[in-house]
Amino acid sequence: MVRTGGIFKLAALIFAFLLVVFLAFQLLEINMDFVLGNIIVKSKQANDGPTRPGRYKCGLSKPCPPGHFAFKMTSGAASVVGPRICLEDKSLMSGVKNNVGRGINIALVNGRTGELIKTDHFDMWAGDVAPLIKLLKEIEEGTVVMIASFDDPSTKLNDEARKLIADLGSSVITNLGFRDNWIFVGGKGIKTKSPFEQHIKNSADTNKFEGWPEVLEMEGCIPQRQE
Repeated sequence: MVRTGGIFKLAALIFAFLLVVFLAFQLLEINMDFVLGNIIVKSKQANDGPTRPGRYKCGLSKPCPPGHFAFKMTSGAASVVGPRICLEDKSLMSGVKNNVGRGINIALVNGRTGELIKTDHFDMWAGDVAPLIKLLKEIEEGTVVMIASFDDPSTKLNDEARKLIADLGSSVITNLGFRDNWIFVGGKGIKTKSPFEQHIKNSADTNKFEGWPEVLEMEGCIPQRQE
């Protein structure tokens, strides 16, 4: 006959074995639930799309269609903060880059590739208009021209300079006045007036700052030049 103590030991071992098997199955079930839960969540996210709105190039509210360059630009703020020009998520001109100045700020861009060709700024209050005219005459066909004002963009402008800028597609250059704010995107060889231009007059009745109009901001999609 089996001793009573031996029976209790055997029963205890069987119970312990069953307990281990039970816990193992419980852990396996929890792990499977976790894996399946992750798969379901990932699948739902893929179907529903991102939960946060996407950020597009230069901070645009929506992406540009294929064959277009995204841009965003602002004029200078009074005589304190310089203008900013962004193209395809690249900062071309800004105070941080230390390549802006009083007057007219210009970025020249390859209209086919979107690559930056050159940036420059011309003081139209105390400077000379001749260097600006020289640059405007040297712009090659197919170049995108991006211009932003800072402080005073017009005092030293003459008829020749205004005509060269008008030929780039500007509609308001002939009326640009002292301390007006102005931003413009045009191009060498453009056949019509550019749709990318904003202008606000310096007026004591409407100025948001003492002696200066409010800052202008513009964003959009520039058609890529085709061969």
